Order: sequence, then structure tokens, then C-alpha cells
Amino acid sequence: MSTETLWRLTPEIVLITAAVVIYLGGAFFNAQRLWRWIAGGGIALAALALWTQHGRPYTGGPLVIDPLAVYVRWLALAAGGLLVLAASRPLADGGTPDYLGSLLLTIAGLMLVAGSGDLVLWFVGLELISIPTYILLYLGRRDAASQEAAAKYFFLGVLASAILLYGFSFLYGTAGSTQLAAIRQALLTPSDLPPGFDRLARLALVLIFAGLGFKIAAVPFHFYAPDVYQGTTYANAALLSVVPKAAGLVALLRIVAISMPGMEPHGWRIALLLAVLTMTVANLTALWQDNLRRLLAYSSIAHAGYMLIGLAVGLAGQQAPSLWDGLGALLFYLCVYAAATIGTFAALAYLGRDGRPLEAIDELAGLGRTRPLTAAVLAIFMFSLAGVPPLAGFWGKLAVFGSALTVDAGAAAEVSRQPWFVALAILGVLNAVVAAVYYLRIVGVMYFRTPLATPKAEGGAGAWSAAMACAVLVVAIGLFPGPLLRESGRASPGVGFRVQGSGFRVQEEELSMQMGYRTMDFRSDCADWHTFRNVAIKPRPLVASRFTDPDP
Repeated sequence: MSTETLWRLTPEIVLITAAVVIYLGGAFFNAQRLWRWIAGGGIALAALALWTQHGRPYTGGPLVIDPLAVYVRWLALAAGGLLVLAASRPLADGGTPDYLGSLLLTIAGLMLVAGSGDLVLWFVGLELISIPTYILLYLGRRDAASQEAAAKYFFLGVLASAILLYGFSFLYGTAGSTQLAAIRQALLTPSDLPPGFDRLARLALVLIFAGLGFKIAAVPFHFYAPDVYQGTTYANAALLSVVPKAAGLVALLRIVAISMPGMEPHGWRIALLLAVLTMTVANLTALWQDNLRRLLAYSSIAHAGYMLIGLAVGLAGQQAPSLWDGLGALLFYLCVYAAATIGTFAALAYLGRDGRPLEAIDELAGLGRTRPLTAAVLAIFMFSLAGVPPLAGFWGKLAVFGSALTVDAGAAAEVSRQPWFVALAILGVLNAVVAAVYYLRIVGVMYFRTPLATPKAEGGAGAWSAAMACAVLVVAIGLFPGPLLRESGRASPGVGFRVQGSGFRVQEEELSMQMGYRTMDFRSDCADWHTFRNVAIKPRPLVASRFTDPDP
């Protein structure tokens, strides 16, 4: 491993080092406040290390540091900081060091998944999320319901990892390599593969979707989520709703959308089916829930369905100019969803007390009178998750549903897939309407019901700070969505792979590759899109069949 590769891994190394320090120190010293400061400082140092890299692309060994990796790594650090704040209350039986150390490892695992260019490192990153999560679920609460939730997640997590690894074995057997670049190159020339090996790639695709479906809690792999959320703490539920979901979606982008060319006709059909099932089943089931964490579990499942719409659009390809390609819309939605969801769980954690968290929706009755500021913050999150303008969630849903309407726009009727995606967009809007019912139900209980009691609000200043920070983000992104939309578009693999269909012209300012400098041709070089630096996107129609443009 080169020095450059180690330098690129500095943010992850900092987080893992901080976790080890907390683990070891916690075994000898009872300094609850110190461990929280070390965890927060580790995230800050990791952010500083990532900032010093200036987002420069790098491909070497098992790493692929491209705009997608940079985007997700920053998202991981931001989510990690909020989760550390939300979990700032000391745990019983001295479990705080173990909890904070495991939380840092999950964030490091998500960052590894974002920058991995090899199946082995990618699987290690996923397990670096899964194994500490088992510990977190055990440490959150010590009652029977919590232990049952941890056991369910553990056994189903092992099963999902086995299915995923089985899919990787077929992918390795097809390409003869674990490097994603080599897998892509092999699938680009299926005629060079032995007879029947293309079928192994299709089987690998199905198994990868199944294994990652567990991570993102997509129907029909969602059945563990409501029970696990109900049996754990609000801080753990926040982590489960963001970190494994982000890892699963990024992995689908990295492997299916980028590294498996020729599988798109099968991939978009699977993603579309999963999106329809996930949205519809989750939203309809959530209407009947009275437990807060169980309802929010189904909410998290439904949002996975919305994001799968973006994946389906990205795999199908867009044939008309669009402000958002499907994959960029997915990345934008992931950010606004993470902010609103972490904020919701942090606010609910703040309202609880030691050993007695809020359980039922009715316990929020009259919150607008007893704790008006907290009720206002929760209402902001509910409106954003429902997609009410001008909050961030509105732009997320608009980007995802709008991208679905651009697939095969203007194509011949006999080859067009547009009816499928128009129907998908309509179904998504209808699901958003259904979801608004249970989100507005929570708002109605807070403002239009007589208070049963005043919540104790003993969750700590950290949970309150995390909720307020998320509320500011949700409102700010809603009022000024442009910067995040632009960053999501730059991070999207669709910028490189869908350039022909989207009508964008791409100009090269600098192309640094191992073989020196040469002119860029997207027909032959799109596999190495992540190696481009300072690529300028100009929304002018293509005038020739070649993708190189000599004009400045």
C-alpha cells in the first residue's frame, strides 16, 4: 500500500484511532464527559484531514476517491457528529465508552464503503458498520425487548452478509477479479467471457440487490426494522435509519450503476419493483401504527423506496435534458432525509427521561402548549419528511419524481420505457400523499389535543443541540437548495455515464492518468470518469456523435 493511499485513508484512520482510545481508556477510567469530547474531537480531526485533501480524485490500490466518495464521506462525518450529540447522555453500567467507540467505527465503515474500489475492502467496510451496530443495539437498553431486537438484527444481518458474499462470488467468478474496474472492463466485453458466464453476472445482480435490500430495509427485506426500532433507543434508531441505509445505497451506486455495464436492463426493473413495493407497503402499514419508533421505522422504509426511484432512473438512463439525473436526485434526497430523520429522533430522545422514553404518539398530546419550541422543531421535521414546501424534503421529492419523468422522453413509442416511469412518478406522488396523513397526525396531536402530561425532557443538551442543528439544516436547504443540488449533481455517476442521453457537453480541463495526458472520449473513457479533474458541465445540445469538443 502506497503512502498516497494511506494519506487518503487518514480520515478513517483518525476515527478508528479515536475509537480504540475510547475503548481502551474506558476499560480503566470512568470519565464519561472525556469520552464524548474525544469522540467529537475525532470527528473534527477527520473532517480536517478530509478537507486538506481538497477533494482531489485518486485511484490507487483498493481506493477510488472520486466526487461520489468525497460527497458521501462528508455526509458520513456530518451524520456522525449529529449522532454523537444525540447520544450524549451517559449510559447505565458504564457502557458509554463502548457505545461511542462503536459509533465512530460505523462512521469509518461508511466512509470506507464510499471510497472502496474493491469488493474485499467494500465488504470489510460494510462489516465495519454491521458488527459495531450489533454492539450498539445491545448497549442501548438492557430490557427484554432490546435484547430481542439486537438478536433479530444480528441473525438477519449475518444472513444478509452471507447472501451478499454469495453474490460477490458469482461476480468474481465472472470477471476473475475483485477490483471494480476489472469487473467493469470484463462486463464491457461479454463476447470475451466463456459461454454462459453472463448469466452468472445476472445471478450476482439479484443476490447483491437481496443482500443490500436488508441494509436499506427495502420490502420484502424490511420485516426486521419495525421490531428492532421499537426495541431500541431513539439514538440507535437514528443510526439504523441513516448509516446502513446510506451504505447500502452507495454500494448499489458503486457496484450496480458503475461497475456492471450491460446489467442496466435488469437492474432498473429490479429497482423499480422494489421501489413500488417499498413505498406502498411501508406507507400503508404506517397508517395503523401508534408506537412512535415503529411508525418512524415504516417511515424510514418508505423513504428507501423513494430513493430507489432515483436508482431505477439512473440505471435506465435519461433521454432528455434534466436539472437532476436520477442518481444525483438520490444523493440529494439522502442528505435531506438524513437531516430530518436524525433531527426527529434527537428531538424525541430529548423529550424522554432516563429509563422511560416516549413510546406512544398520544404522549405528544398538547406538546405545542407545554413545550412549544420542541413542538415547532418536530413539526418542521414532519413537514419536511412529508415533502411540504419550502422545506428540504420538498426539493428531494421533486428531484426524484421529476427525474423519473425524463426517462426516454421523446423516444419512439415501441421502445420507450416512459410509461413505466411516468406511472412510477405518479405512484410516488400518491404515496407521498398517504405518508402526509401519518406525519400530519403527529402534528395534529401536538397542537390540537389536550395535554396529558408535560414531557420531562431529560434527554440532555446534546440531543437538543442535534435537533436544533438538523432543523436549521432542513430550513436552510429548503430555502437555498441550489448549493446542495449542484454538489449532488457533481457527485452523481450519471454526469459521466449518462452524458449522451442527458444532452450535456463535457469539456476537459485536466486529465491525469497513469499513462499521461490525452484527449477525453466518453465512448471509451467513461469507465474512468472518476479520474477526471475539474470537469466543466455545459448544458448545450450535442452537435456531433463524438463526445470530445474542441471549443473552449
